Amino acid sequence: NNYIKMKIESYYHNDMQVIMNDEVAFNVNKTIEISGESVETQDVEMKVKEEVELKEESIMIQDVGIKFQEELESKKELMYFTHQTHHRTHTGNKPFKCTRCDAEFLEKHSLLIHRRSHIGKKPYHCGQCDKAFTYNSALITHLRTHSGEKPYQCIQCDKTFSCKSYMKIHIRTHTGEKPYPCNQCNMAFSEKGSLLRHHRTHTGKKPYQCTVCDKFFTEKHSLLKHLSTHTGEKPYQCGQCDKAFASNNSLIIHILLHTGEKTYQCSICGKTFSLDSGLTSHMKTHTGEKPYQCSQCDKAFSLKSSMKSHMRKHTGEKPYHCRKCDKTFAYNGSLIFHLKTHTGEKPYQCTYCVQTFSQSGSLNRHLRTHTGEKPYQCSQCDKAFSEKGDLKKHMRIHTGEKPYHCSQCDKSFTLNFTLLNHLRTHTGEKPYQCSYCDQNFSQHSALKTHLRGHTGSVFC
Repeated sequence: NNYIKMKIESYYHNDMQVIMNDEVAFNVNKTIEISGESVETQDVEMKVKEEVELKEESIMIQDVGIKFQEELESKKELMYFTHQTHHRTHTGNKPFKCTRCDAEFLEKHSLLIHRRSHIGKKPYHCGQCDKAFTYNSALITHLRTHSGEKPYQCIQCDKTFSCKSYMKIHIRTHTGEKPYPCNQCNMAFSEKGSLLRHHRTHTGKKPYQCTVCDKFFTEKHSLLKHLSTHTGEKPYQCGQCDKAFASNNSLIIHILLHTGEKTYQCSICGKTFSLDSGLTSHMKTHTGEKPYQCSQCDKAFSLKSSMKSHMRKHTGEKPYHCRKCDKTFAYNGSLIFHLKTHTGEKPYQCTYCVQTFSQSGSLNRHLRTHTGEKPYQCSQCDKAFSEKGDLKKHMRIHTGEKPYHCSQCDKSFTLNFTLLNHLRTHTGEKPYQCSYCDQNFSQHSALKTHLRGHTGSVFC
């Protein structure tokens, strides 16, 4: 019996060993023979009882053997499928594709879990707040925001993380590894999510739809940010000042302004950045790469955000609204600049004169009037300019570009203000009034010429 027990136990230690071999069956099925010689009845009964018990045990072990054999076959099948799944990690084959977005998966159950992100199913609820999650792992990670636990530490620096995947992504900032290459261009990414989002710039796919209006978005965080324009909700509050944000990502970026932390360094010039995306964008200034092409004109941009801003010139979209007046702006920077006209705030003072400015950029431009610095050099001629915008305008003389088109006729112009002057020939508007008489003029230059008749002076 001990022999049989030992053999059965060996099954658990080695799944691939066939335990019910002939040797075991022989030992179990062996019966006790009773000789024809005279034996006391008690001895016979004992021997017969032993024989019956052994036979019953033999049948039981044989049944267990069949059961183990069936389990073994199931385990063999499981090992085969596990091997097949693992093999895909080498081949890159992902046969399970989401019909709603670009996501692909090695295993079917991963696809089924992913589908919850589209249908909004969130079965995992936090017991400490009202948040719910699509994945159990996401809930576990979230719970650490309550406990403050960060069990994963970077071996290169002292940073700690609440999630192992966050640490892995962070480590790539040290190694420079970008394991996710785009198969349609030469870009590569340190995160899979970044690659999937980038793919949509090629496909034009916008899987995230606003439930309030009919707008679609390529990224989920863009949708969430957009939704706040309907609700006005800003649930992400900065703990160091009174600012609040519509998205967690915006809050994280803002917090870096308080900490001053810049962990991402350029390997070419040594410049440091708060965000990985900032370093990635900066690297394009060295490579000259401009992967984002405008669909309306031939302009290309190194940043997706720059292309989006540029597109507003074509669409006329002005999504930034002033809360103090009814003005709208195409760019957030323009709105911030405008808001200071209401507050009168001018925190930037010139060190050469008494002038103050609402923006640091305005101060820097002004300082060049004192220093005479002209850092923007034309590549076609020897002219240089104190402002980048002036260089861009000048370059149109060489390129012949006329990006400002009249909507009333087929004329085009190099400069925007030239277009505005021209439009008055269609509208009849005359905003320039003579202070000596009642005459009005559509052009400022025409007013200056007229004023000479009153004063005899020559105006510049």
